[in-house]
Amino acid sequence: MRSLACIGNFSILPIIRKVMGGVILFPHLLYSEKFVLQFWRCLVTLYAGLFDLSWWGYVLMALLLTHITIVSVTLFLHRAQAHLAIQFGPFLSHFFRCWLWLTTGMVTKEWVAIHRKHHGQCEMEGDPHSPIVWLRGTQSPLLRVLKMIFIWVPWRGVRLYVAESKEIDMVRYGVGTPSDCVERHLYTPYAKYGIVLMLAFDILCFGAMPGLLIWLVQIVWIPVFAAGIVNGVGHYFGYRNFESCHRKTGVVDSSTNIGPFGVLIGGEELHNNHHAHELSPKLSVKWYEFDIGWMYIRFFNFLGLVKSIRSDRMPT
Repeated sequence: MRSLACIGNFSILPIIRKVMGGVILFPHLLYSEKFVLQFWRCLVTLYAGLFDLSWWGYVLMALLLTHITIVSVTLFLHRAQAHLAIQFGPFLSHFFRCWLWLTTGMVTKEWVAIHRKHHGQCEMEGDPHSPIVWLRGTQSPLLRVLKMIFIWVPWRGVRLYVAESKEIDMVRYGVGTPSDCVERHLYTPYAKYGIVLMLAFDILCFGAMPGLLIWLVQIVWIPVFAAGIVNGVGHYFGYRNFESCHRKTGVVDSSTNIGPFGVLIGGEELHNNHHAHELSPKLSVKWYEFDIGWMYIRFFNFLGLVKSIRSDRMPT
């Protein structure tokens, strides 16, 4: 814990006495060293944070907090809500919803609707986040790669998501998502207020500068890794286990597995496996592939926090 009365060897008490000796405008109730010292302690706590960590400690905290967000997206938004592959108990469901409200500002119904539409119109006109549709007018392979890396991943993917969220048919694509009083009166109408609370929490815990940097990492993590990398790179670079295609039209999509180890993005790296078996709660298929999201599902199921798992939808 940080020292609240002094910073390093610097004591505030002589300054308090000197300042108070020349101040005559304070009310008598406030005109005391005790009040000023308490006020100073609050300022120091706000600036320095409750926890004094090394630089690698702050890095680990940022990775831990963003990992919780990734897990919330892949397990709750993606597998449970969008594809109904798993049903969590009330405790985990409310935790995921609250955490996503605090760290992303996304509305569950919007995210689910956009993702379902992506599967319904994958690689076709109207696909809300397909880089293939976006790149069709670009012929040069080098220019396509540069546009993917420097335009789609940093901001284009999330911009398409935001634009689609204002136009998509929620009645058609968002059916079955939470609609309780918390969702109607807090999470949806005040979707952007949660990230402000998270900013205050990060600054209180880690200090002004480290807290702000950790918060910024949290805010950009999902737009870059989900909208940018999974929905972008996961349709352009990587390997394919299946000739995945649209379930109704039979049009082959371009989904790829970014890598065999799904850890950093919660298992979403195995994107081709998901498009081939989109209703499966498990994204790994080959013996050498690892889906950390599936590991968490089994762990939560062991703890009794999962109501049901659609194991019948898993590839054999």
